[in-house]
Amino acid sequence: MQLQFSPSMKSITISSSSNGFFDFMKVKIAARHISYRTLFHAVLILACFLPFVFIVTALVTLEDCLGRRLGPKLLGRGDDSRRLVNELYKTLNHVSSVQVPNDLKLPENFTQLVTEMKDNKYDANEFAVILKGMMERSEKEIRESKFAELMNKHFAASSVPKGIHCLSLRLTDEYSSNAHARRQLPSPEFLPVLSDNSYYHFILSTDNILAASVVVTSAVQSSLKPDKIVFHVITDKKTYAGMHSWFALNPNSPAIIEVKGVHQFDWLTRDNVPVLEAVENHYGVRNYYHGNHVAGANLNDITPRFFASKLQARSPKYISLLNHIRIYLPELFPNLDKVVFLDDDIVIQRDLSPLWEVDLRGKVNGAVETCKGDDTWVMSKRFRTYFNFSQPLISNNLDPDECAWAYGMNIFDLRAWRRTDIRETYHTWLKENLKSNLTLWRLGTLPPALIAFRGHVQPIDPSWHMLGLGYQNNTSVDNVKKAAVIHYNGQSKPWLEIGFEHLRPFWSKYVNYSNEFVKSCHILE
Repeated sequence: MQLQFSPSMKSITISSSSNGFFDFMKVKIAARHISYRTLFHAVLILACFLPFVFIVTALVTLEDCLGRRLGPKLLGRGDDSRRLVNELYKTLNHVSSVQVPNDLKLPENFTQLVTEMKDNKYDANEFAVILKGMMERSEKEIRESKFAELMNKHFAASSVPKGIHCLSLRLTDEYSSNAHARRQLPSPEFLPVLSDNSYYHFILSTDNILAASVVVTSAVQSSLKPDKIVFHVITDKKTYAGMHSWFALNPNSPAIIEVKGVHQFDWLTRDNVPVLEAVENHYGVRNYYHGNHVAGANLNDITPRFFASKLQARSPKYISLLNHIRIYLPELFPNLDKVVFLDDDIVIQRDLSPLWEVDLRGKVNGAVETCKGDDTWVMSKRFRTYFNFSQPLISNNLDPDECAWAYGMNIFDLRAWRRTDIRETYHTWLKENLKSNLTLWRLGTLPPALIAFRGHVQPIDPSWHMLGLGYQNNTSVDNVKKAAVIHYNGQSKPWLEIGFEHLRPFWSKYVNYSNEFVKSCHILE
């Protein structure tokens, strides 16, 4: 059969051959007109569709070459990786409630895990159980390492560095052999100044000679009126000779410095401080501060941060008379009206004379509150932080939401203090804590002071006293530079190797490294 189209495409002739005869049939085609608009739309559709067909063809070709799925989901292709992830999630979720057998031998590392998977052909559940066991083992090891680190840090913070011990011994020896190191402090002509209320009186209680030197030096160098500064340095009997030697040989003129040992205060007798003697000699107290800090503690139920705070609270310094002596300032300095009490782990960066002009509104203690501030770790302390409110004696007398305040830099109005019963209240609560076997509070000497000074505290501007440099590694350096007093409260003291390196320079710049005793003892080398 043959088809023949006429030149005008208006007819078709069909011919066929059968037994030598030809048959013809002619078909006419009706005329049909196609508009240019229809033709344009057809071409436009083809132009859009053909690139898509080309891309799909190319993807299919690449898949054949690479052996991988490249096509998008819109072509009906499934995402195998997503499906596998969902299946793995279901398996892990199922295994989360499964107990890992104690006798299950776990791979030591990832490489060993992969090798064992190839050799033993684990199914998904077996793999998930082994993975869970490895994770639990790693978490346990990390947790144990963290607690071990905290214990080691506690021991480092409680010990005396070799260089500082050397400095104390060298200066004590100098006191016995050098008359100049034994000279009277202050000189006789300045003795009346010790009770002159027109001067700015600072009180510092410490057995750390190097720290005391930094406090005094920073105060003198930062003051606009250094000739009006009087420092009363109180130390213990064993450190007195070395402390006296240091300030006799390094006078920090024009400031006036008095060094006095606790044994030289007539008022500090057993009759006046019987509770503190009981605290120092009580077996439970000594065991609490010097005993095994891990025994009896369930490390699985507490966080490392909570454990660190408990260790800090058990520093032996908290049973030292030097740490409690601030509660006796009105009796130890009966002729003074207003004083600033300083801890030995602070640095003064600004003139503090305006503190004497702060209106305490009849209150005794001008202090920075620690329940509000930008640093939510350092400045979030309320009574609940310090006291055990499960004890009825505490819950019936205190408010857990009451704002706490800071020791370390306090302006005390001794005249107002003498009209109160703060010391008696302090003693009463120390006795109650002893009776309760130290269960009323856990953090050092601040808790009984928080109770004793209730109603007697006037908040002062936080810029006067910045805290946390001894435990907050993320302390803002810009904020440190702006603060009048920076406080290295916490374990990471700047004179210890565990101190934070980026915060140490604010302290160490006041160390006299050219001093012969500092050099010979290799301080902070």
